[in-house]
Amino acid sequence: MHYHLIGIAGAAMASLAGLLRAKGHRVSGSDRGAYPPMSDMLDKLGIEYARSFDSSNLQPAPDRVVVGNAVSRGNPEVEAVLERGLRYVSSAAAIRDEFLWGKHVLAIAGTHGKTTTAAILAWLLERAGLSPSFLVGGVAENFGRSFRLKDSKYFVIEADEYDTAFFDKGPKMWHYLPRTAVLTNVEFDHADIYRDEAAYRFAFARFVNLLPANGALAVGWETPLARDLAAESHAPVASYGLETCGTAGHPRWRAREIRDGRDGTMFEVSRGDRRLGSVATPLTGAFNVRNCLAAIAAANAIGVSWTAIVEGLATFRNVRRRMERRGEVGGIAVIDDFAHHPTAVRETIAAVRQRFGGGRVIAIFEPRSYTAQLRSFQSAYRSALAHADRVVLAQLSHPERYNRRTGMDPRELAEQLRADGVDADYIPTVERIVPAVVSHAMPGDVLLVMSNGAFGAIHDKLLAALAHRR
Repeated sequence: MHYHLIGIAGAAMASLAGLLRAKGHRVSGSDRGAYPPMSDMLDKLGIEYARSFDSSNLQPAPDRVVVGNAVSRGNPEVEAVLERGLRYVSSAAAIRDEFLWGKHVLAIAGTHGKTTTAAILAWLLERAGLSPSFLVGGVAENFGRSFRLKDSKYFVIEADEYDTAFFDKGPKMWHYLPRTAVLTNVEFDHADIYRDEAAYRFAFARFVNLLPANGALAVGWETPLARDLAAESHAPVASYGLETCGTAGHPRWRAREIRDGRDGTMFEVSRGDRRLGSVATPLTGAFNVRNCLAAIAAANAIGVSWTAIVEGLATFRNVRRRMERRGEVGGIAVIDDFAHHPTAVRETIAAVRQRFGGGRVIAIFEPRSYTAQLRSFQSAYRSALAHADRVVLAQLSHPERYNRRTGMDPRELAEQLRADGVDADYIPTVERIVPAVVSHAMPGDVLLVMSNGAFGAIHDKLLAALAHRR
């Protein structure tokens, strides 16, 4: 069949394009403003796509048109599809119908940690000899890609709660036929499509309700909403968390005696009252310990051995754009991270400080996601960013969408951080941020760039400016 993907360079869409090609289908597509790593992956796969949207891209007529969730009415290709009566589907429905029926799907859902946990789990299954297919929202460095199609009964998938398409406003994760599932945590996000916390909770409740009684659910026990949802599962529940879960009670899977270091993290794993042993991972940060525990619990649910789990964790190499070291010049490291929710920002700063020791952490944050641009989250960002030594705030990605009442004010946030004793500046553009940061950077500093977009290729520009300064 000939599939045409509108919005092909998105994380999920580019991976779907690769899966469809691997299955033998003809794949074309279109997008604009594509950027790495997905643009690089499409080029490497040899998948040609138009760099703009135009109805002529649909000639000759494809058998199926996949409409990405970032594409809306008014897009010339969408309008042509509707006017000509071409057959169209969402990416989530295409994934389900082409790849998931008849498979044992291991679906990773939650507000934070989905991509990393899914990549860890896929690698644990690989080390166990199960050769899984997988689809995750980033490039898993152990595999060098974000997807793989194998002749295996197991399929690991990142189950996103964002909406599916302009014609299907339910979350993508409802399409994914989970048998073994992980619910990492639940904390209100995506206020652009969920009116309140109750609506957000309902999305995950319905996902949990899809699990069969002979399935399995691993639940992060440290967020109250996730714990509440566990009670609604028809499948057996395996709780997990750090030893210091507090009033939540003791989870079944626990990480004890966590030892941080510049080369990663070691911790002891217990299941119930039984201590299983020590594991080591190159990952850092408490949030990554939780991600490892989630993958351990899910892998155990399908019979992966402890030996394979230990070997897999020790050799896992992370996901691109998750604390990814983009380069170092003159003892100054540039780190790229996808963090955009306040909780993720706080945890990432803490993990960077743990990994790089005593140097200053310079947090460069682009308020790009819908959540990041809302005024209602500004106080949470104030608290999260206060953990950095210096903060640089860029302008809102779409300031025209907000007013004084609804939008975050990054200039005001910088002033608030300074009132808290944090060295902070509002510098709107990349062109101004780079010289301002580089002129004051010192050996030992870590330039932590946080954005869920390309951020004007700021990482390469920082490295080039540092090299030129030398």
